[in-house]
Amino acid sequence: MDGSRAGVETAPNGGDQGDDDLDDFIALTDPDISGAEIEVLGRVLGSGGLSDGRMTRAFEAAFAAYVGRAHAVAVSGGSIATLLLLKAYGIGPGDEVLCSPFGWHQAQQAVALSGATPVLVDIDYWQHTINPEKAAALVTPATRAILAGNVNGHPAHWDELTALAKARGLILLEDSTEAIGSTYKGRMVGSFGEAAVFDFSEPGILLAGQGGMIVTDDKDLAHRLRYLRRREPEHRNTVVITRTVPWNAGMSDLNAALGLVQLKRLPEIVARRNRVIGWYDAAMASFEGIKPPYRGAGAEIVNPMVYSVHLGTRFTASGRRAIIEDLDGQGIDASDYGQPLHTQQYYLERGAGRSDCPVCTKTADRVLALPLHHGITEDQVRFIVDTLKDASVNTGAGAAIYL
Repeated sequence: MDGSRAGVETAPNGGDQGDDDLDDFIALTDPDISGAEIEVLGRVLGSGGLSDGRMTRAFEAAFAAYVGRAHAVAVSGGSIATLLLLKAYGIGPGDEVLCSPFGWHQAQQAVALSGATPVLVDIDYWQHTINPEKAAALVTPATRAILAGNVNGHPAHWDELTALAKARGLILLEDSTEAIGSTYKGRMVGSFGEAAVFDFSEPGILLAGQGGMIVTDDKDLAHRLRYLRRREPEHRNTVVITRTVPWNAGMSDLNAALGLVQLKRLPEIVARRNRVIGWYDAAMASFEGIKPPYRGAGAEIVNPMVYSVHLGTRFTASGRRAIIEDLDGQGIDASDYGQPLHTQQYYLERGAGRSDCPVCTKTADRVLALPLHHGITEDQVRFIVDTLKDASVNTGAGAAIYL
């Protein structure tokens, strides 16, 4: 493939014609919206109420059934879902929560927001999820819970984490803000631990504009979460409930309507994304040093949010930035996978450092997120991979890159 942008003619002077045309830009994410989503939004807008909860209750029921949980509580986002969950368990100042420093949505920031102390646990080098052995070594008498994430769709080490939580009397919470529909040993993500949280913002797979969901089999926990989420009119004169200060963190019927239709279309959405993943895998196969996407033991289905490429050890964080700039120059939206918590100023000021989680530091400096959505064509995938090859050579590191 030549060096010109896919689908763009090259001008005689070497410049691109139509650089201002957004159609030439390959976005990192693009919501898979059909006529069904548009139609349901029209119905809700014409119903005379945007917050009466009818669509939200329907979405909760459908989502709980999808994951296989007894209860689902819709909220305004994944981070607030995690915060409300910690509050519902009474976790706060003086408590410690084991969590990963790595992730895109960074729902684990809720631990700090709750007043509890986040104890950052290093990650598995290959699948980027929390390392159970390192988690076990960090348990103290102050530890109340483990918050483990399914990073970029890959299930965590749930067998080991479940055993650790049981042995040490800890609450096991699942951060599934970056995963939906993935499975681990026959069970769907969201079905592990006492409760799990989801997020419906980009670059996720099921998109509702904004919003999150907490799922659990614990009826009492679900009740506490609903009281924390928002005080309903019927609650205002109830003494027990009015002892709880609500967060006003509910989901609107508009977001719920989008989420409900997206959930019904999820098999179609995932199939379209998997077709693009197949094109990526085929194109990457000719990239020297590339290995197949890693799938850990027990991970049967992995639904990634983005196509995540792990650069080799000869690359540095500055080299990755140079690659991102090269891709951007060709109209390709690429990104790192977020700044790890232990390198963010808030945590540095409280004693964290890059040496605390060496595997995460090494990994985070080299992970590159590439566009993944239904609108990408096979030609665009080839163009992205060819451009990535050229960019890796431009950094002076050759093709020392692997998934």
